[in-house]
Amino acid sequence: MREVTDATFEQDVLKSDKPVLVDFWAAWCGPCRRVGPVLAEIAEENPDKLEIVKLNVDENPETAMKYQITSIPAMKLYSNGEVVKTVIGAKPKPAIEADLASVLA
Repeated sequence: MREVTDATFEQDVLKSDKPVLVDFWAAWCGPCRRVGPVLAEIAEENPDKLEIVKLNVDENPETAMKYQITSIPAMKLYSNGEVVKTVIGAKPKPAIEADLASVLA
């Protein structure tokens, strides 16, 4: 999974031609570290349907504030530049896949 920043967010996420799931995380967040490998698996299994990227909220506070990230881990699914789904908290893979069913189907 690749990292996005405040500077690259618009180009990498909002202007993407396919849905993008942004994992808002921080290095100090234990649940974030558990979600990362699960998201990497989902990304690997669905490369043509979805892109999954990570945004470190400590290093990129502007984007985190803009999208009202108040707790992490938080994931937002963007399609055509708009947030279409928000997932808060660490969840097991089947639950995350269920949350993403609209794009993984």
